[in-house]
Amino acid sequence: MNLQGKKVLVFGSGKSGIGAAELLAKVGAQPVIYDGNKDVDKETVIKKVPDCNNIEVYAGELPEEVQKRLDLAVLSPGVPTDIPLVKSFYEQGLPVWGEVELAYRTGKGRVLAITGTNGKTTTTALLGKIMSDAEDSVFVVGNIGTPYTSKALEMKDSSTTVAEISSFQLETIEEFAPKVSAILNITEDHLNRHHTMEEYIRVKELIVKNQTAEDYCILNYEDEVLREFGRHIVPKTVYFSSVRKLDEGIYLDGDLIVLKTADEEIPLVHTGELKLLGQHNFENVMAASAMAYYAGVSVENIRKSICAFTAVEHRIEYVMEKNGVAYYNDSKGTNPDAAIKGIQAMNRPTILIGGGYDKGSSYDEWLNSFDGKVRYLVLIGQTRDKIKEAAERLGVCPCILCENLEEAVKICAEKANPGDAVLLSPACASWGQFDNYEQRGDMFKEYVRAL
Repeated sequence: MNLQGKKVLVFGSGKSGIGAAELLAKVGAQPVIYDGNKDVDKETVIKKVPDCNNIEVYAGELPEEVQKRLDLAVLSPGVPTDIPLVKSFYEQGLPVWGEVELAYRTGKGRVLAITGTNGKTTTTALLGKIMSDAEDSVFVVGNIGTPYTSKALEMKDSSTTVAEISSFQLETIEEFAPKVSAILNITEDHLNRHHTMEEYIRVKELIVKNQTAEDYCILNYEDEVLREFGRHIVPKTVYFSSVRKLDEGIYLDGDLIVLKTADEEIPLVHTGELKLLGQHNFENVMAASAMAYYAGVSVENIRKSICAFTAVEHRIEYVMEKNGVAYYNDSKGTNPDAAIKGIQAMNRPTILIGGGYDKGSSYDEWLNSFDGKVRYLVLIGQTRDKIKEAAERLGVCPCILCENLEEAVKICAEKANPGDAVLLSPACASWGQFDNYEQRGDMFKEYVRAL
């Protein structure tokens, strides 16, 4: 569709919607922004799109006469496709795209796209680094935080776009066709939007919808749904596994990641050479490495990039080593389940900082996951006494109570031996002492660097 002069409804006034409206204005379309929230301040929305003259903004209700004048509707990812207004678009024969479809049609170059329930952001960031180290024109976009539409017009024929794509974004693709795609895993999520697990799986699998036999799809062999899916798709299937050796694909053999093609077996990297920790991260490394390899990046370049990559901020993020002690920031571990992954990822004796805002969680499962690895549990925040009582009842490790995070970091430095790790993975929200988990993680890094 030639967008010049077309009247296009942008449904949603958030980051994605504003990105779509700006793109539409730049290609000569006439964007109309609509938000279902009647309390949205129209003047604030208009100011966000300064380059678009006389932009129309509607909130709450969309007038019928406006709907009848539309040539296209572009939905932000947060807008369900089964609400009455969107259904009415389909009924009147109005084309309905998502923000990703709009960006894909106006952008240039090739796309490498990642979806899955968990691990998308780390894998996208890692693949973005590999491609950026290897090529001149690379864009890392999508669910990772930079709207795809905000970069589409900067792309050239030689560009590579690395895109994190959510199930919400896949619902509204039509022509979107990555050269290499990946589905990392599928576990129960977003059923309030997709209603059934079957529908959630169907939407995730749409990532291969327009791929050809010349393209590739990277899949997790240990996910039974994906293992079966890979047997029936058009693009070439490449599996990864952290559990077993594969006849062909990329797998973890002890502490060695091996890439096995039809012609050769390539030792890629020992996990000890990576700054990422934990089996879930080794799976992310395998997925990103396979995508890069089948996108044409040399094994040597992949190896260099993955060894230099540090974790996505606040997610088992390597901070630095001081006096033989490695410091890790897992401030994103805001509940016991998330914090279990943090402690499981540690491959050294660990001094752990925990505690924070009390969300009414039970901490027994988290404490039992320490498995003899935690030498001291240093506690802060509202939950410190509650966690100390549970730790003493279970007999897991000695506890030290501190007034604040700065004091906790100093205590950890005093107690740590060369070869130990200090891990901030609180199992609690940050409120009370911090605005959010990002601020907590940033302060931790600041205190560590000041030691």
